[in-house]
Amino acid sequence: MLTRFFERNGEGSRSETAAARMLRHSGGWDAIRKTLLAQQGLRILDVGLTSASNINQLTEMGQSVYMADLLQDAWSEEWRTEADAEGNRGWRAEEFVAANLNFAGRSFDVVLLWLTLDYLPEELLQPVVQRLHEVMVPGGQLLAFFHTKLMPDQSPYYRLHITPTDDIELQLAQPFRQQRALTNRNIERIFADWSGLKQFLAKDGVSESIIQR
Repeated sequence: MLTRFFERNGEGSRSETAAARMLRHSGGWDAIRKTLLAQQGLRILDVGLTSASNINQLTEMGQSVYMADLLQDAWSEEWRTEADAEGNRGWRAEEFVAANLNFAGRSFDVVLLWLTLDYLPEELLQPVVQRLHEVMVPGGQLLAFFHTKLMPDQSPYYRLHITPTDDIELQLAQPFRQQRALTNRNIERIFADWSGLKQFLAKDGVSESIIQR
């Protein structure tokens, strides 16, 4: 769910959990960080549980920050369809996107999507990517992480927190289950409407990509 706009001294509407954090080097974050240090006044969309540290660091860099907790809402009952004759249920993708990615005409220069796509329901994957394409400025950058193997029992969902260095911090979050592992070809197909894709070498079973609008 989109939380309110954060000014320099703003506080998030969702609290961070007390789970311990683990450091991980991130070439993708390092590249995005350099962009943010070189230019102030950018609009950033950070996807995931509210991170007070992300809000504070991004606003201290002179950027404007929005937060959207897509997974929490994606797996709620609110957006599920009624069961069909065989008992199967789906998602009301169009309504989900309209409610959770509605930014009142604002557009974004940078989206920190992190691990979100690996945990979204299948029916929401492409609609979410398409909506992000619509709300980003031409030339904007989206940072996403992808598991290289489908191992739901060994791939817990982490909230990622930025640092002033090329490291990020991983913190165990809600128990969402990994839905997919995307190959480079899969990633290129999902982001076919975008103008550029830079991929970083996979580390610890997770690859990183910066996709340009």
